[in-house]
Amino acid sequence: MADAPKEGKLTRFLDFAQLIDMASESVGGKVLFATDDFFAPAENLIKSDGPSFREHEYTEFGKWMDGWETRRRRTAGHDWCVIRLGIQGVIRGFDVDISYFSGNHAPRMSIQAANLEEDKLPEIPQRGTRMGAAATPEEFEAIAQLKSDEWSYLVPMTELKPGNPASSHNYFLVNSPQRWTHVRLNIFPDGGIARLRVYGTGQKDWTAIDPKDPVDLVAIAFGGVCVGFSNAHFGHPNNMIGVGGPKSMADGWETARCLDRPPVLENDENGILQVQGCEWAVFRLAHPGVITQIEIDTKYFKGNSPDSCKIEGCILTTQEEEDMVKQKWTVPVHKWKPLLPVTKLSPNENQSFDSLTLELQDVITHARFTIIPDGGVSRLRLKGFPSSICLLRPRGDSRMRFSVKTGFKANL
Repeated sequence: MADAPKEGKLTRFLDFAQLIDMASESVGGKVLFATDDFFAPAENLIKSDGPSFREHEYTEFGKWMDGWETRRRRTAGHDWCVIRLGIQGVIRGFDVDISYFSGNHAPRMSIQAANLEEDKLPEIPQRGTRMGAAATPEEFEAIAQLKSDEWSYLVPMTELKPGNPASSHNYFLVNSPQRWTHVRLNIFPDGGIARLRVYGTGQKDWTAIDPKDPVDLVAIAFGGVCVGFSNAHFGHPNNMIGVGGPKSMADGWETARCLDRPPVLENDENGILQVQGCEWAVFRLAHPGVITQIEIDTKYFKGNSPDSCKIEGCILTTQEEEDMVKQKWTVPVHKWKPLLPVTKLSPNENQSFDSLTLELQDVITHARFTIIPDGGVSRLRLKGFPSSICLLRPRGDSRMRFSVKTGFKANL
């Protein structure tokens, strides 16, 4: 087996590309500054859709390009831009996409990052709609306060390699466990880049949450992530724990059809389809906790939603998770606690359920979502209370299943 690529090196190791793009405009990413936007503005870097090409389209400044493209530099220095991440957290990898930039892509680039406190940031001038312009002295003065040239390097200066003109990705693995809020993309000396994808998982400040309100413990924006699945033919399970509502059927988890279904299907007395096969996905929660409410949304899956589903939870250490990944998640049955029994699902509908969790000591770190027999789900929300604010009540107290106390930290 080949060694995993080292941090900051060009790689084909693409597991991180199934995580969320933390810089995307769809999750609140924003370009704060760019040295130059002559041919195409830096805002194109963080578009949620892929780049396109219009062969015969030109602007008053030159060829229309779907990316960030600076003028041919005739002064000292190099071009760069600063992006505030929409989701702040741990960066696992980058995709520097130079698709369609044939003959005008940036020859080299590097990426730096910083973890900045929002309330201490200087006021940066609004960029507005940009083309045919370079940064003003006022903009340079404002951005200089961030001292972005001193930020940590996640990718050192690296040559960009063009591939297929319509699909030219350069992937870089990052192993840093730190939390990041901003990135700086440097290009040397100038040129174009179609998209910058910053893949990772969110990292929430759990001390700042309201202890009385349940929070989505599996949300990828807070640090939840899929760590195993049986099938992802049409869409990855991480889509289900994404930000906001689903945008289309492509923005969900969808499996291939189970080929071992019986020739003639039958239902039981409760209307549940009687089949042997199923598909599953396992998630590591953003924070160990107790699940109290479950939301399953099959929006857009009108003719291909699952018949039914169930959800279970368990506690696993980091080493146990690593072992389970190697064993394809053949977790001993006794480890799983039922959170939702086999339940009928409806197509194109958001359904809410109470968890079977009865006591506050039923803390879990991982959840397994099983769909029967196959199909697609847009969103999965597992709401509850992180273990760090849970206070155990005596068993049998029917007046209140849960109590919370700030500052209390459970030992798992």
